[in-house]
Amino acid sequence: MTLLHRVRLAAQRIGVDVNRFPQGSPDYRVVQLMLRSRIDVVLDVGANRGQYGAMLRRFGYRGRIVSFEPLHEPLRTLRRRAAADPLWKVFPYALGDSNRTVTINVAGNGCASSSVLPMLSRHTEACPESRYVDVQETEQLRLDTVWPRVAGPGERVFLKLDVQGYEGAVLEGAANRVRQCTGLQMEVSCVPLYQGGLLLEDALGIAQRRYGMTLAALVPGFTDSRTGQMLQCDVVFHREGARAGRRGGSVDGAAAGRDQ
Repeated sequence: MTLLHRVRLAAQRIGVDVNRFPQGSPDYRVVQLMLRSRIDVVLDVGANRGQYGAMLRRFGYRGRIVSFEPLHEPLRTLRRRAAADPLWKVFPYALGDSNRTVTINVAGNGCASSSVLPMLSRHTEACPESRYVDVQETEQLRLDTVWPRVAGPGERVFLKLDVQGYEGAVLEGAANRVRQCTGLQMEVSCVPLYQGGLLLEDALGIAQRRYGMTLAALVPGFTDSRTGQMLQCDVVFHREGARAGRRGGSVDGAAAGRDQ
């Protein structure tokens, strides 16, 4: 047994897994897909504290990031994170199927599971700390309304949605703009976790049949620690025929070490 195997086994005994960096990371592979597709701007919808944007920078994406986060607490951290990056812009809005004021249920796990939709018992049983602890009213806009402010003519757009079951509403509000996207990433539920929330099989059908995209990756997500069943995952799609190249950035020593 090699030293690496012994270290990995020891780490697994305390609940930590050790993998080769960065090629073994699903996030790394998603960024590689962006770079090969020459993405100019990533629309980070449901940005929370900016973890996704920081991951993009860490793995070498150097293009523009536009993050949407309506909740006050994570928004403060997101703004501080993005302030040091001239190509990272933040909007304090929710996105959905209409321009109106909505009420967001604020989850107790650092707002990570917050949603416009009611949370089902399957979610709270698997993760009690995700229970809703507050509500917040916020402005909601359609993506096709804000599109001219975030994406220029001819830019190659990657749309990322992490809105806890509300993905269908965001896509509805995007209208035909999704057809202009080169890539799409959505966190979706494998089983019902939010009332009326988008499920994995629905997301696959929408992206492939409605928008003509091809499934490129599945990224494991929220898992019920009691049973080992995966309850959420990220599905990543891209549009066939995307130009190869490195317009949006490249992975090198400097980029791999950069974390906002």
